[in-house]
Amino acid sequence: MSKPAAAPLPGWGVWTWPNLVTAVRLLGIPLVCYLLLATQYYWQAAIILAVGGGTDWVDGQLARRLNQVSKLGRLLDPFVDRLYILSSLLMLTFLGLLPWLFAIVVLLRDAVMVSMVIVLRWHGYAPPQVHFLGKCATAMVFMSFPVLVIAGLVADADAWAAPLGWALAWWGLGLYWLAAFVYLRQAAGLLRTGRPQPSVAA
Repeated sequence: MSKPAAAPLPGWGVWTWPNLVTAVRLLGIPLVCYLLLATQYYWQAAIILAVGGGTDWVDGQLARRLNQVSKLGRLLDPFVDRLYILSSLLMLTFLGLLPWLFAIVVLLRDAVMVSMVIVLRWHGYAPPQVHFLGKCATAMVFMSFPVLVIAGLVADADAWAAPLGWALAWWGLGLYWLAAFVYLRQAAGLLRTGRPQPSVAA
């Protein structure tokens, strides 16, 4: 039996408001690297990290509400998410704010997800649909980064920031992997039933 044809994707739509939000988040990554590694503007770096993580859902909401879903947005948004996590993990680990084991476990999860997408693409399917658990897990991991920066680099802030940052980090990590198992289950069902899903997992 032949596989059902997937719904046609929208155009590339480069100049859209959602893509502008994603581009601003992308530009914030090198700025945060500079602030953390070459200056002592730690509060400013934490604020940019928080804005970058907090606006993760904004571009998707704008795309749907303004009817500006585009191929570029579907490619750029998850790419920026992965780059945001990778750069933050490397910076915080280099500065001694995160243990290497934590970074390795997060990166291993992303490697599993990339492998899943490759397998699905190889069989002619789009990745499984994004679900609420995945978005919440990613948001918690995102938001742990600025709080850990404040806890480790801002004087007299560790008393409240450290417990909050590590709570977000460890709970986020657990949900991150739980979401991965849900995505893997969706992918297995997708391969069995042949029902392509157009959204990209996060």
